[in-house]
Order: sequence, then C-alpha cells, then structure tokens
Amino acid sequence: MSENMRPVRLAANQPRQFYRGGAAIADLRGMPATAEFGPEDWVGSITTQFGKEAGLSPLPDGTLLRDAVAADPTAWLGAAHAAEYGADTALLVKLLDAGQRLPVHYHPSDAFASDHLSCRHGKTEAWIVVGTSGPSPTVHIGFKADADAAVVDNWVTVQDRAAMLDALNAIPVKAGDTVFIPAGLPHAIGEGVFIVELQQPTDFSITIEWEGFLDGPDSWHLGLGQTIALEALDLSGWDGRRLDTIVKHTADDHDPIVDLLPSSEFFRAQRLHADSPIELDPSFAVLVVLDGEGRLHTEGGDPVALRRGDTLVLPHAAGSSKLDGGLVAVRCLPPEVRA
Repeated sequence: MSENMRPVRLAANQPRQFYRGGAAIADLRGMPATAEFGPEDWVGSITTQFGKEAGLSPLPDGTLLRDAVAADPTAWLGAAHAAEYGADTALLVKLLDAGQRLPVHYHPSDAFASDHLSCRHGKTEAWIVVGTSGPSPTVHIGFKADADAAVVDNWVTVQDRAAMLDALNAIPVKAGDTVFIPAGLPHAIGEGVFIVELQQPTDFSITIEWEGFLDGPDSWHLGLGQTIALEALDLSGWDGRRLDTIVKHTADDHDPIVDLLPSSEFFRAQRLHADSPIELDPSFAVLVVLDGEGRLHTEGGDPVALRRGDTLVLPHAAGSSKLDGGLVAVRCLPPEVRA
C-alpha cells in the first residue's frame, strides 16, 4: 500500500451552469445557499466542462485530483483499472439539484464519441434520486413511441419545445428511485429533483431543446452540426416494459449494501446503511454521506469521522475499509474491470 493514501474529504465544486439550482446541495452540505447557477457539485472530478477548464476537483492541499491520479494511477485506481484505463478514473459523480426543468437532451455513445469527438468515453449516466421538492417531481425519459427522424429534425429546427417534451415518457420520482440513462436516450430532469449522478467522465451533451437555455443555434450540437449530432439520438420507443429495465424503486430496501444500478459496465453504485459495520473491498470510490454520522476505517490510519453532507474520494491504496455508526451513504465506483 502506498504511503499516505488516505480518504480525502472534498469541498463543494460547483462550476457555473446555464440552468438554475435549488437549495438542496447547500442544505445537504450544511453551508450557505449556493449561487443560483451552481446546481451541480462535481465530486471527485478529473473532467472539465466542454470547451472550458472549470470542473476539476481540487484536493485540500490545492493539488488537482486529476494531477494526483496522473502521478500515481496504480495507487489511486488499482493495478487492474490502471492497466485498462491508465490515469482515467472512468467516473464522474455529481450532486445535481434541478431548480428548474432541464432541457431535452441526450449524450453520445462510446462509438460515436470515438468517431466524432476523439474520445474513448461517451456519456452514459445514472440518477440516484435522494430528494424531491414541489408538487410533482418528474423526469422525462425516452420516446413514448418510435420517432420519425425527419419529424425530430424539424422539431429541432423550429424549436418545437412542447412537442419534444410531450413525446417523452413522464415518470414521477421519489427518493430511493434510480434511473439508468443509456447513451442516446433523450431525457430531461424536472424541477425539484435532487440526485446523485454517476456518469462517464465527459461533458458531452447534445441539447436539442436549446431555445431559452443556451446561447444560440450553434451552441447545442458540440460543434458537429445538426445532421451528425442527431445521428447519436435513440429514436426507438420506450414502453413500460423497456422502462422497467432502467428504472428501479429501492426506497424500501434497507439491506446493509443495496446495489442501485442494473449494469456494472459503465459504473457501479451502492447505498450503504451502516446500522452495523459494513466491510468494503479496496477500490477507488466516491462516497456521498446522505444522513446520520459515523466513521470510516481504512488500513493503517485513524478512523475518519463522517456526517451528513460529507463527500470523500477513496484511493484504492487505502485498502479495505469499514463503515459504521449508523450513517447512510452512496458509494460510487468505476466500471468493473474483468480479467
């Protein structure tokens, strides 16, 4: 185990966004109200915003996590992960508090990103709903029926925002629900939905509903142009049976470790209920404490006291760990590397 590889507590990291946030991040973290356009807290981030330098997570000593991982990827990420991904964590975690409905958008797949954006990763993502506010917290995901490419192209051209939104499935959500969003799936998070979001480590969003959100008609398609950008969109219909494969309801599951997502191909997430001690294998991980107080024990160091609102990044070289004290947390992990 590398020396001095200990869990690291992270401060809030909220790059400015184009949409408004609510009070949930500040409330969780127990800090003053955040800026109106700080609705996302990028936790353990080695990712920058598209076309910008903002978004990288600093460690308490001022070093960027990206640079620390690059200096010793095996210690931070483990030998197997480093052999597959190098100094790439293959994970971005966010706290996201939608103070208004987000626009209809989608993200490219790995293959599309490789072909058109010179990047290994697309942007498959997942939402773990940890809180809601307002009368009808809702997410919008997937076309209700197969969509016609020419019709969608026209919606985008004329910015028929109502038609875009109406074409999607509206899904009411509550704390404990999880939604897996494959690349290409059109979606929009509704006002009052507070999530822990896991995603591949890019900021590739194709925002077909740009009017009223982005700066203009050239700002939504990642510089690819409308024709190519729309090639990444999943036009297929998502009926109830298909939606059941990506939406889970876990609020009533109080097992010590609850697996939250249907696939480990892109990332993994567990909700931890430390009513009794929970043993955890070595791994790079991002930990978000949702409720209560407790302690995190790792090899070769004193326990770390934790409380609601804490976010930590754990290096692989910190070794096996144990969580106790009754707290509830979400543990976010990179994709499982198979031999």
